[in-house]
Amino acid sequence: MAGSQVDADLWISEYITPWDIYVHGITKVLAYKKTAYQEMYIVETGAYGKALVLDGKWQSCTGDEFIYHESLVHPAMISHPNPRRVLVLGGGEGATVREILRWKTVEQVMMVDIDGEVVDACRQHLPEMHQNAFDDPRTQLVIGDALEILDKMEQQWDIVISDLSDPIEEGPSYKLFTQEFFEKVQRVLQPDGFLVLQAGPVGTFAVKTHARLVNTLSTVFPHIHSYCCFTPTYGEPWGFAIASAQAIDTQPNPATVDQHLQDKTTGGLRLIDGVALLGLLQTPAYIRRAIASETQVYTLNEPPKFFGKGALSQSSSQS
Repeated sequence: MAGSQVDADLWISEYITPWDIYVHGITKVLAYKKTAYQEMYIVETGAYGKALVLDGKWQSCTGDEFIYHESLVHPAMISHPNPRRVLVLGGGEGATVREILRWKTVEQVMMVDIDGEVVDACRQHLPEMHQNAFDDPRTQLVIGDALEILDKMEQQWDIVISDLSDPIEEGPSYKLFTQEFFEKVQRVLQPDGFLVLQAGPVGTFAVKTHARLVNTLSTVFPHIHSYCCFTPTYGEPWGFAIASAQAIDTQPNPATVDQHLQDKTTGGLRLIDGVALLGLLQTPAYIRRAIASETQVYTLNEPPKFFGKGALSQSSSQS
């Protein structure tokens, strides 16, 4: 292409729709492993730093992960009056735990991830993301199946954060986006607790899956709110859902939020402040309409499966 230079020979192509691909140029493969659960790459990119890729699907990268992780963590943390104990399901990079540990009120974070080999690789190759969060005395890392661990768990939590990889059919997490799973989470939540989950893309092609996830949550929790943000390397807006037995304030006062963050956190946030939170919680009309019209509930017998899986390829020439 005239006026452009291609500086990568290796590419990760992620299929956004059957007709659309988002391609990232890779300058170096730092780690590769076919684990018992998934295929993992940790790579360096030309524009966005280091990245984790699971089953060909882009998870996060050092260049813009703060947008995703702050959106995932802080709306629920701000909503809770005194978050002390937080359970993280998934979260292999450690960035979710990093954000939770910014809160001075937090006494305990348990992170449950099924794939210890991915966690070990992230600890070694992605220190920019975890920032030694695994070594914090408040952090407890558990390698295991979240479904089994929730069945045996007696402790209750103020916040549960589901930071799981997308439920593609070959992956390990599709069961953890179902009504049965949300019922297990509800059992271990404090009465004033909050569940938040990454709830998939909300571009117009994919919004139906997000709407079904929110509808599934509504069969378990009386209060649910959908919100989204745009993380550039995902190539499309990404959805989240927060659920609780308590009402969710979707019109927070920016000045009050700013003071709360100043008092209750150690600072360092790059995305979230009072104005940003207020904007984040204003769900676009097309997403609200999709949720309002949805009737399907995801169950273990009929779980969700997000579209697509990526591929690693090598270019034959540069232009």
